[in-house]
Amino acid sequence: MTAILGISAFYHDSAAAVVVDGEIVAAAQEERFTRKKHDHGFPQHAIDFCLQSAGLRPGDLDYVGFYEKPLRKFERLLETYLAYVPLGYVSFRRFLPLWLKQKLFLPREMSRGLRGEYSGRFVFTDHHESHAASAFFPSPFDEAAILTLDGVGEWSTTCWGIGRANKIELVNEIRFPHSLGLLYSAFTYYTGFRVNSGEYKVMGLAPYGQPRYKNLILDHLMDLKEDGSFRLDMRYFNYCQGLTMTSPRFHALFGGPPRPPESEITQRDMDLAASVQAVTEEVMLRMARHVHRQTRLNNLVLAGGVALNCVGNGRILREGPFENIWIQPAAGDAGGSLGTALFIWYQLLEKPRHPNGQDTQRGSFLGPAFSEEQIRETCLKHHAVFSVCQSDEELCDRVSDLLLQEKVVGWFQGRMEFGPRALGARSILGDARSPRMQSIMNLKIKFRESFRPFAPIVLREYVDQYFEMRPGEDSPYMLLVAPVRQEHRLPLGSDYDQAFGIDKLNYCRSTVPAITHIDFSARVQTVDRDRHPLLHRLLSRFHEKTGCPILINTSFNVRSEPIVCSPEDAYRCFMMTDMDVLVLGRHILLKEEQAERKTEAERQKHLAQFQPD
Repeated sequence: MTAILGISAFYHDSAAAVVVDGEIVAAAQEERFTRKKHDHGFPQHAIDFCLQSAGLRPGDLDYVGFYEKPLRKFERLLETYLAYVPLGYVSFRRFLPLWLKQKLFLPREMSRGLRGEYSGRFVFTDHHESHAASAFFPSPFDEAAILTLDGVGEWSTTCWGIGRANKIELVNEIRFPHSLGLLYSAFTYYTGFRVNSGEYKVMGLAPYGQPRYKNLILDHLMDLKEDGSFRLDMRYFNYCQGLTMTSPRFHALFGGPPRPPESEITQRDMDLAASVQAVTEEVMLRMARHVHRQTRLNNLVLAGGVALNCVGNGRILREGPFENIWIQPAAGDAGGSLGTALFIWYQLLEKPRHPNGQDTQRGSFLGPAFSEEQIRETCLKHHAVFSVCQSDEELCDRVSDLLLQEKVVGWFQGRMEFGPRALGARSILGDARSPRMQSIMNLKIKFRESFRPFAPIVLREYVDQYFEMRPGEDSPYMLLVAPVRQEHRLPLGSDYDQAFGIDKLNYCRSTVPAITHIDFSARVQTVDRDRHPLLHRLLSRFHEKTGCPILINTSFNVRSEPIVCSPEDAYRCFMMTDMDVLVLGRHILLKEEQAERKTEAERQKHLAQFQPD
């Protein structure tokens, strides 16, 4: 037996993953255990869980891998600061003590995290090699083109290459400071959202605007070539030498300073979001076409933070030259932990790989699970009022009835998801046919901006009947956006064009309005019997009763909190929101029956401990 631990840490989402004899056994992000969103510290809890899940002690490990090369990253940071002396001094003074204390002595940190019991080799893979390995090795393809796009690793910001059998090779790159991810983050900062966590808000805001600034971006900020390569004019940015993303020249070009966080979103902000999204999609499409011309392969795999841009992914699939694409569900830095473990197994140890047309990510259900006994203990601890279903059939029948009554249902089942999306294990579910459900969920459950769209889960066998996708198209990881089919769209009314921004939400767009974004798109997750047996049964029961094979699926958390991990987390979230029903395994809790109802003051006190994201 060969056991490999992969670690990503100290930047954005720390995580750990364990691979045993090539099989992905467990993977989780540290934030789920510490309850600190995007926790970037050493992933001690995630490591402990992964080892326990695999039945291992640290001394049983054969290899431990880290997802990037810290010395090369330190070299890049040092060269960048020296290039901008003296402008980068404040930033340099902040980063140096942290690196000297922790990041330059990673073997010591990892040995401490492994209780001093591990005496084997530490392997440091290149950042984009980790991304590429996480994209190709779990994919269903024997060979595929590889495209990785993110902010920055050591020096690379974008790479492309080829994966065949048990080998990957990266053949070209774009280097820092020229970065599609950092361009998007600059607009995230400029429109008033938090960098490294608010980018998906910009993507959700984009359809409310017009890409009025697209040509301005291409004429001034970016020199974009036909093959998708580009250079940024660094006079407009501040991330090399300062503590912000954009410079005064950027602000002058776009007509003012950045939007203060939490202030009113204006039409200008919507147009800026639409513009950077349009540029990003154009770059992604050009890159995909270039990589196809160079490789002549039918399949493409994607990873890196930019690969979470599901609108761009959908356009690559519909408009690009590849027949099939597969995207790592944990496409950001968390997935690097899995990538480095798989890289060691296949590339360094040269173990054979035998893809069979199905990915090996196991639905990305790689986190902790809790027994019915543990769930019952949590309920009893809180003196909760609950009932218990005796079978899955009874559970799905009762929950589908509650959904029919427009109840908002917290759904907690099986192993927690690895990656940023709730895929049906730690989810909040609702009736997609309800015109009121989007605003109810955003404002009363999630406590977040009203413009944010919700994603549908749909029985895979019906995906092409509701969305412009191929029959049986597989999209289990909620990483593709597709248009709602014309026959399900509704007329908007003669006064729609006069509606401003967020007011457009008040118009019913389709027969499933709660999951139809204002541009008639939806971020689709398909549900099948193999990956999602219980969720498939619930959705099938709802379909039998309504004729609709679609539900809303959003992550089980409130704004600024990570997705829930344990029954305790789920119960607390349930009681602090206006969620109507909590389903923990086969236990059903109705809010109206609970004695421990939280007052508005108690809820606000709870929420105040979290910083806005």
